Amino acid sequence: MDVQPDRPGRRRSATRTRPNSTVDKKWALRRCAALLAVSASCALLPAPAQSAERIDYVALGDSAAAGPLVPGPDPNLACLRSTMNYPRVAAERLGAELTDVTCSGAEIEDFTGRQHGFLPPQFDALEETTDLVTLTIGGNDAQLVQAAVSCLNALPEPVGISCADRFTEHGDELAERIDAVTDDFAAALDGIAQRAPDAEVVVAGYGTYIRPGGCHPKEPIWARDADYLQSSVDKMNAVLAEQASAHGAEFVDIAAVSEGHDVCAAPDEKYLEGVLPTSVAAPLHPNARGMAAFGDAVADAVESSSA
Repeated sequence: MDVQPDRPGRRRSATRTRPNSTVDKKWALRRCAALLAVSASCALLPAPAQSAERIDYVALGDSAAAGPLVPGPDPNLACLRSTMNYPRVAAERLGAELTDVTCSGAEIEDFTGRQHGFLPPQFDALEETTDLVTLTIGGNDAQLVQAAVSCLNALPEPVGISCADRFTEHGDELAERIDAVTDDFAAALDGIAQRAPDAEVVVAGYGTYIRPGGCHPKEPIWARDADYLQSSVDKMNAVLAEQASAHGAEFVDIAAVSEGHDVCAAPDEKYLEGVLPTSVAAPLHPNARGMAAFGDAVADAVESSSA
């Protein structure tokens, strides 16, 4: 260490400590004051923003929501549920945590009872903390798919019997079936509200399966039968929309989304498959392209309501 002479006979270092000196006390006071100032400044800074909590989303419904045979099968093969169905598409758009209990063949009674005798009721997935519920239901209650299958006729009119004539011979059988669904659907919406009181509820309707006049023989259904069947689907949608509004739920008009993308459309434009599917999907059901469009429509509705 470099040293300098101080007085004869003594040497001092370049650095000297002076415990309890006045200078050291003043320095300590200044340092303490500085630390207090920094601490106070930090206290005034805004707290870091917390990341938004994930949406707890439960999807209920039948095959129009489950997506039978659409690629990406869910491990629960009993429901023929796809991992590319509209609930999954909507969940990914919204960044939601999805519990998907949609199931092919489901009726409203399967919300509270065991489907196929062994699957838990769909309502078991609902909790008080559920944030979002979507559902598509009612078509199987009114047996609309069975009615559509009964209308198929590859022969040109008038060879055969019109299903529209058959269903309307004594009133309108399909209309009566649809009207009978109304009270059960209303009760289902009440059941959702009881189990998930804070959840946003979105009802997704059914699609435009066939355009006015149909496209016989491409799809083997006579023009007037095609119009009758689609009018019945439209009536079902009207019931769902009316009850959704009455129960404070949002209705997503899938019929409007799928217009022009029906079973008569070109294979690369279809959202819904016909009797002989042109992509991997169940006959008379949405394909992957349709599920993507319907999922976006549902996500748009949720985002709009929270904007």
